[in-house]
Amino acid sequence: MGRVHLLGTGAALSGKDRTTTMLAIEGEETLLLVDCGADAVQRLLVQELDPADVTGLIVTHEHADHVGGFALLMERLWLAGHTDEFHVFGIRPAIDQARRVHDAFDTSGWPNYPRVVYHEVEREAGAPVVTTPDFEITAVPGDHAVPAIGLRVRDRRGDGVMTYSSDTERSATVARAASGAQLLVHEASGSFPGHSTASEAAEVAAQAGVDRLVLVHLPPYPGEGADELAAARELFEATEFGFDGAHYEF
Repeated sequence: MGRVHLLGTGAALSGKDRTTTMLAIEGEETLLLVDCGADAVQRLLVQELDPADVTGLIVTHEHADHVGGFALLMERLWLAGHTDEFHVFGIRPAIDQARRVHDAFDTSGWPNYPRVVYHEVEREAGAPVVTTPDFEITAVPGDHAVPAIGLRVRDRRGDGVMTYSSDTERSATVARAASGAQLLVHEASGSFPGHSTASEAAEVAAQAGVDRLVLVHLPPYPGEGADELAAARELFEATEFGFDGAHYEF
């Protein structure tokens, strides 16, 4: 059974209790990070996950709240014991941004610093992202201000499915990728170009027939988002706000 950890659940601007949206996908032999806009290692430690166990990083798109912490991530993973190759997966603009962030710092004198290996992913529905002993992960193109992908994660040991929207407007592509999934993790930044409201995410969940909808990429909602959550639950009852430190099985 797979598990997804919400390392962060905030939008680029969020409240004091949320950092930028980042995930960790955990299986028996896998601990993959998804995005690193903030201090991902600190968030792993809060959830009692060992940074030395991280097996790679998926970058969904080029914006700072999703890739701005990459250099710090690599420094801290190196200090935690990563000395072999470290693999990063993403579409070309995201990979290019990660490379720029990383290469802004000179690590040439750091002994046994891991070689970063970048793997370009096609921005097409169903395109392979990475396959591990635990998971088959494929791309879910979104509709954002810049090219972006979400993820469909299938548990190879139990056939559970988790779909992650990343940053996107309401998307039929995301709904198709989430069809029948146990869990949909969907952004709910609000009514802005390239983003979704909580109600729009709920419409996607209802269309897809998922078991559970968890909302992330959350702004500092007035009244802690009570009105937005209530409106979403009218469309899809099994909707909840994600919180930093939460985890879910699928």
